[in-house]
Amino acid sequence: MSTRVVAIVGSYRRGGATDSAVEAILEGARAKGAVTQTFRLKEQHLEFCKNCRACTQLPGEERCKCGQEDDLEPMLVAIDAADAVVLASPVNYYNVTALFRRFLERLLGYTYWPWEQNGPVMRSKLQPRKAVLVATAGMPGFLIPFATGASRALRLAAKMLGAKPVGRMWIGLMAGEQQPMLPARTLERARRLGMRLA
Repeated sequence: MSTRVVAIVGSYRRGGATDSAVEAILEGARAKGAVTQTFRLKEQHLEFCKNCRACTQLPGEERCKCGQEDDLEPMLVAIDAADAVVLASPVNYYNVTALFRRFLERLLGYTYWPWEQNGPVMRSKLQPRKAVLVATAGMPGFLIPFATGASRALRLAAKMLGAKPVGRMWIGLMAGEQQPMLPARTLERARRLGMRLA
């Protein structure tokens, strides 16, 4: 049976650095026989979390569904059935984009948080899938985990989705051109990371 890899892309536009890195990762996974699927958050209908916490009240290890009618549930069904995820976002104002943040906040159903409890706990401690985390920025890439909250947000999303990061790409200096091209060595590294997911 083929490995299934789902990518969540929090970029506002197609064809940019984030898109190119994710596509190279998926290309590497497909080269090893994986089946891939990409959800571009800009193209999905996702409502904001209402903070009603209805999805956190029932006990158990299974994720609870959000009551809102939008595209979240099909995305989470695909991720729950996947063997690996790619979580990607540009860095805007020192964190992931608002698109990715909205997705992250909607993952609350993976936690149990009854009203008498001070904070949420993960419904399951299992991490049955792998993850590759991708962030792109205008600043040098090595600064992304130190100077922004993007790496923390991506790691938290992976944890909520039951995924253990096996690779990270912090890609910097992407603000110098309107359509930046990733260097060949960066694309090759992305493909190798994709192979690790398959």
